[in-house]
Amino acid sequence: MDVTLAILAGGLATRLYPKTLTIAKSMIEVAGKPFIGHQLELLSSKGIKNVVLCLGNLHQEITDYVDDGSRFGLNVKYSFDGEKPAGTGGAVVNALDLLSDPFMLMYGDSFLNIDFIDIIEYFKNRRESGLMTVLRNEDKWDKSNIEFRDGKIIRYEKTIEGKFSFIDYGVSMLRKKALNGYSKGFAFDITEVFQSLIKSGDLLGFEVFERFYEIGSFSGIEETEKYILSLKNKSNV
Repeated sequence: MDVTLAILAGGLATRLYPKTLTIAKSMIEVAGKPFIGHQLELLSSKGIKNVVLCLGNLHQEITDYVDDGSRFGLNVKYSFDGEKPAGTGGAVVNALDLLSDPFMLMYGDSFLNIDFIDIIEYFKNRRESGLMTVLRNEDKWDKSNIEFRDGKIIRYEKTIEGKFSFIDYGVSMLRKKALNGYSKGFAFDITEVFQSLIKSGDLLGFEVFERFYEIGSFSGIEETEKYILSLKNKSNV
């Protein structure tokens, strides 16, 4: 199955102000180059071929740097928010014409060293409309927010400390029908779609076991840089 991966990278990144007042979060230098370079290299090494970057704020630097994605071994296309922020859900709807059915989704500040093809293979043999990856977290890396049982996502909340064991890992899959009823130009959060699928028992869970890294905070940037450098050191041994 040739699945397109949509990367949500259009946010304002207010937690990183003032740095992100003049530079897109994806272009922050981490371990010697823009973070998005590391992210795309990792995805290519994991077997991903087609990527759609969903962009908004300060997107020109990203498009100039990534171009068509060929130097990363990828085919990269672009979808843009427009004059107003579309929200994570609106960004996905805007990009639907460029996406496969089903498609994969992740965030532009995540560095996730997992087997993406395993997730795709698992989902293609199921009838459900969506899938969310989860990690047993126990409030360790962030506040846990998922109830995962018998292969399904039962509850998904906005981080309630001490109540759940699992956390939304940051990679999901959706069939386009999950977005029926949403139109272009309507700003909304993609969590609305997941909540709707949970109510209808239509959201699978897929457990992963590798810790996530992210650059959504200054401490996250530092941890991610250390991890990327450790991977490079191992590859040079």
